[in-house]
Amino acid sequence: MVVTLSCYGYACHQLRLGSFRIRRNRLQLSTGKILGENLVFCFSKTLGDILQDNYLKHKAKYPLGLLTKMTLNVPEWPNIIFIFLKNNGQSKGVSIRVCRMIDRFKKYKQAGSHSNSFRLTNGRSDDTELQSVPLLARSPSTNRKYPPLVVDKLEEDMNRRMADDNKLFREEFNALPVCPIQASCDAASKEENKEKNRYVNILPYDHSRVHLSSLEGVPDSDFINASFINGYQEKNKFIAAQGPKEETVNDFWRMIWEQNTATIVMVTNLKERKECKCAQYWPDQGCWTYGNIRVSVEDMMVLVDYTIRKFCIQQVGDVGGKKPQRLVTQFHFTSWPDFGVPFTPIGMLKFLKKVKTCNPQYSGPIVVHCSAGVGRTGTFIVIDAMLDMMNTERKVDVFGFVTRIRAQRCQMVQTDMQYVFIFQAMLEHYLYGDTELEVTSLESHLAKLYAPSAAGCGGMEAEFKKLTSIKIQNDKMRTGNLPANMKKNRVLQIIPYEFNRVINPVKRGEESTDYVNASFIDGYRQKDSYMASQGPLQHTIEDFWRMIWEWRSCSIVMLTELEERGQEKCAQYWPSDGVMVCGDLSIELKREEESESYTVRDLLVTNNRENKARAVRQFHFHGWPEVGIPSDGKGMINIIAAVQKQQQQSGNHPITVHCSAGAGRTGTFCALSTVLERVKAEAILDVFQTVKSLRLQRPHMVQTLEQYEFCYKVVQEYIDAFSDYANFK
Repeated sequence: MVVTLSCYGYACHQLRLGSFRIRRNRLQLSTGKILGENLVFCFSKTLGDILQDNYLKHKAKYPLGLLTKMTLNVPEWPNIIFIFLKNNGQSKGVSIRVCRMIDRFKKYKQAGSHSNSFRLTNGRSDDTELQSVPLLARSPSTNRKYPPLVVDKLEEDMNRRMADDNKLFREEFNALPVCPIQASCDAASKEENKEKNRYVNILPYDHSRVHLSSLEGVPDSDFINASFINGYQEKNKFIAAQGPKEETVNDFWRMIWEQNTATIVMVTNLKERKECKCAQYWPDQGCWTYGNIRVSVEDMMVLVDYTIRKFCIQQVGDVGGKKPQRLVTQFHFTSWPDFGVPFTPIGMLKFLKKVKTCNPQYSGPIVVHCSAGVGRTGTFIVIDAMLDMMNTERKVDVFGFVTRIRAQRCQMVQTDMQYVFIFQAMLEHYLYGDTELEVTSLESHLAKLYAPSAAGCGGMEAEFKKLTSIKIQNDKMRTGNLPANMKKNRVLQIIPYEFNRVINPVKRGEESTDYVNASFIDGYRQKDSYMASQGPLQHTIEDFWRMIWEWRSCSIVMLTELEERGQEKCAQYWPSDGVMVCGDLSIELKREEESESYTVRDLLVTNNRENKARAVRQFHFHGWPEVGIPSDGKGMINIIAAVQKQQQQSGNHPITVHCSAGAGRTGTFCALSTVLERVKAEAILDVFQTVKSLRLQRPHMVQTLEQYEFCYKVVQEYIDAFSDYANFK
């Protein structure tokens, strides 16, 4: 249930009361200090109740001194929570930070972010994913200085600032001047232009706004809600714009044409939380004319974190006929969650590199937009500038740069979470650098990795050691560590994280039956491409098949034998002949076929309660020895190709992958499948970041140095196998 917080009817002052958490219909407030005032909680199911009854329901006053913890019963789940701070009879609106659970379809998976925070709808811009605020009203100026940071001390400095729930980061963010200069917004405030603004308080300054050419007979047709923004050392490198409204789509394309823009960066989805964030300003296919600009779709590539669309645009007019055509590329980042920021900056850094690589050298400004054109837009621009500064000066000056671009457009970088995310991106780049490779350079890169070093640690080992330094978040494995579920884990060190664990439907009358030791894993083109699972135990076979049925998985990849070195590695979860019954499901073996390195089993899974049946194909790989890794990559390449062919025929539902613990061989398969798909599509590979991403989604994925080295070996074999090698040159 979506819960909205509102400061209805009052100006919103930025005061920090502490952290709120909604848990089992109780609102908890912990750690806050407000002296001599009363806090009034007002709950209502709908805004209509408030307007109709003209009074606040469910009042509960609490005198606040030094608060350590307070709990208040909530009448069911309110759609709107009114919170006011009373002082001498005068009410003030209050912005606070609230935690909320998001129901993402059936698996309740948070959309790529570990933050449960959500936006306050207080009449401010919808681009505010999270309103995180200081203890006291923010001062318009501060004497505190935040000089540039030397990158060699970036990690140490970040650890210090992130202590105590990012306390020092919040202080720094709140020290940013909201409006560094006294600037007018006269053009945006004109009556004729008010409808062109998506949000009433996000207006471009007159001195930095983009001027369109005036249309004859149309007053104020030179206005669009967009601002020129400087890059690191390049004047007006960007245009920060609001997401086009239906009424301003024509103006948006007119701006693209007049500014000679070749690249559009979109950092919002068209709808988020069922709210329109941006009008679709391009045709799905074919061509469409917007004003006097014809836009045709030339190509589209959908990837896990972003989509690339290529448009051909031309100006159409009566005088002089058609004008020359131009190519415009839109980079649409789709992995920004509805709330907070992305869980990891890896996807954003890949996205940014793609934008920088593809933007033509002599084109006009890069147009960047989200919904309001300040929060995510500002975050993208700052990351771009700070990467350039880091590479040039070995320093970063986030505070100074945000201050400067706020003088060009208000509220750039809108939340402290976005501010911290910028630093996380800087640290990610500093620690790991750019590890992408073109396929033509793989051979020389491997030569460097295998070259002996004076320290006695080769490049391959050093690269893998960076992966093993990634902290395993044991505190994020709550469900798997519950006493009722411990017996369902084959290896106690490999338990799924909460944010992406696979959730089974709950069986009536039983507790903890939604747990199965499996994690959703992102692929190259889409999220949740795989379900990485442990090999079923005898008493979890039913859970395994319920997972297969619930998530409509039609492909199972098995990377272990039932027994290895005298130890059980996986229970036999399919019948040798006849039918196996697992609760409501019946599994029947229809066909078994041996190939060079794997066995294919066609199974018919029937849900007896629903009277439905589905075909499931199992690929049982026999090429993995009991000790070490396969002698060559041919078998792995073949099984990956067979699975992908099966997916094309059965639909792109998650591929279930398991070995024994669901980490080492399972991670290796997922890594290779993802890397090889990218090699085919882009002739680019990044083994390091692929494995790093897997380890952030499930502990110990690609478990050993041998398995990591095997990933490189298989990719090299795959490239060498191409007869038309020129495709990769």
